[in-house]
Amino acid sequence: MTEQPKNLKPTPQKGVLDISPYVPGRSTAAGVARVFKMSANETPLGPSPDAVQAFGEAAASLALYPEGSVRALREAIATRYGLSADRIMCGNGSDELLHMLAQVYLGEGDETIATEHGFTVYPIITKAAGATCIQVPETNLCADVDAILAAVTPRTKIVFLANPNNPTGSYLPVDEMKRLHAGLRPDILFVVDAAYSEYVRRNDYEAGIELVATNENVVMTRTFSKIYGLAALRLGWLYAPADIIDALDRVRSPFNVSIPAMMAGIAAIKDAGHVEKARAHNEKWLAWLEREIAQIGLTVYPSVANFVLVRFPHEAGFTAADADAFLMKRGLIVRQVSSYGLPDCLRITVGLEEPNRLVVDALRDFMSGYKGAGA
Repeated sequence: MTEQPKNLKPTPQKGVLDISPYVPGRSTAAGVARVFKMSANETPLGPSPDAVQAFGEAAASLALYPEGSVRALREAIATRYGLSADRIMCGNGSDELLHMLAQVYLGEGDETIATEHGFTVYPIITKAAGATCIQVPETNLCADVDAILAAVTPRTKIVFLANPNNPTGSYLPVDEMKRLHAGLRPDILFVVDAAYSEYVRRNDYEAGIELVATNENVVMTRTFSKIYGLAALRLGWLYAPADIIDALDRVRSPFNVSIPAMMAGIAAIKDAGHVEKARAHNEKWLAWLEREIAQIGLTVYPSVANFVLVRFPHEAGFTAADADAFLMKRGLIVRQVSSYGLPDCLRITVGLEEPNRLVVDALRDFMSGYKGAGA
C-alpha cells in the first residue's frame, strides 16, 4: 500500500475560501428587554391571514413529498401577472435561484458585473462558480448604465442588477433598463433582481416582466420574503425564456419548495388586499422617516423600497458605528452596511408606528450634541 502524505484532507475548489460569507442583519440585542428589529427589511404587517391559515392546513401533508414542479404555485403566479406558468420557476428563496443561474451559466475564467453597492450575494455566487465579479462604480448611489456597459469584456457572462437596489433604495427607470439591455451582447445573461418591486409606485418603473417577455437573455427574480411576509418559508420565483427554464430545471434540486411554503405562497399572492395594505403603510411611513430623519440633520437617501439609508458624520462619537451602538441600547436593531461598501451608513427598515417614532427620537437624542457642519 502506498504511503499517504501526512495531513492529507479534502480541499475546497479554488477560490471558495476567498469568499466572504454573507452576514445577515442582527435580530437580538443583549441586555435589552424589548427589541424592535428594523434590520432585515421584513414587512411589519406580517403575512396575509390567508397565508397563515394555508400554512397551518399544510400540516396534514407533512408526510408527503411536494409536487416537484410546484405547478399550483406557478399557476397562481402566472394568473396574478398574466404570464405563462411554463416560464416560471420557484425556489427555496430567490437566493437559490440566483445560485442556480451562476451554476449553469458561469465557469472558471468567466466574469459577472454588479454595482459597487449591490446585493453581496452576487459576488459570492460568482466566486463559488469559479468566476470573477467586476463591481462597477455607481453615480449618486444609483446604478450607472454607462459604467456597467464600459465594464463588459469578452469574458462577461452575466450582469446582475437589483432594481430597486438594496441597501441604497435607488432604482433605474424602464428606459435606462432598456438602454442597458440594448448595450449587452445577446450571449450575456441580464439578471434583474426585483425583490422590492411591489413597493415601487413610480410611473417610470417596470419590474422586468416586459424585458423577459421580449428578449431571450433576460431573467427576472422575485421573492415572497418582503411584502408578502413569508421570509421564514424561504420562497422565491423567477420568470425566464423557455431555454433558460429548461437548463435550470436540469440542475434544480428535487422538491426544492416545501408544501407549507407552496400553500402559503398561493394564498399570499391571491390576497391582493393585504399586499395593498402593506404597500400603503410603507408609503406613509417611508416618507415620514425620510422627512423626520433629514430634519435631524442627517443625510437620508431617497428610497422606493421599504427602508431608508442614512449617512452619519465622520467625527468620533457620531459615526454610523456609534449610532448603531446607541440604538442597540434602546432595543432598536438596524443594519450596518459596511459589507456593502457603505461604512458611514445605516439601513433602517420601515416598521410599525411605534418603532418608527422610537428610532427617530433615538437618532434625535444621539445627534443632539453634534456641533459639526452637518452630516
